[in-house]
Amino acid sequence: MNNTHRRGPLLALAACCCLASPPAGAHDLGQDEALLLRQAGVILPLEQLLQKAMDRYPGAKLLEAELEEHHGVYTYEVELLTPDGVVREIKLHAANGDVLKDKEDD
Repeated sequence: MNNTHRRGPLLALAACCCLASPPAGAHDLGQDEALLLRQAGVILPLEQLLQKAMDRYPGAKLLEAELEEHHGVYTYEVELLTPDGVVREIKLHAANGDVLKDKEDD
């Protein structure tokens, strides 16, 4: 059987998966996915991005860091507790480290 005949069922399966997937939106990625993306050079090391967030608020404590994907863009959402007791939510572009959002968390 040649490649053309093998691709037909795979294309049909891919189409079904696309139709069955949930609506496009942000979703969290696990450690294994993050490691693969890092090894492939798609995202920067978490340590580098955390340092950028922590440098904004010296003395802050890390509460949480989550890798998310939204429409093919990977971001890290980092929550910090500042020395003043304020929780900050900082969103960083995982590929280049740009700060996309920095706000007080509700």
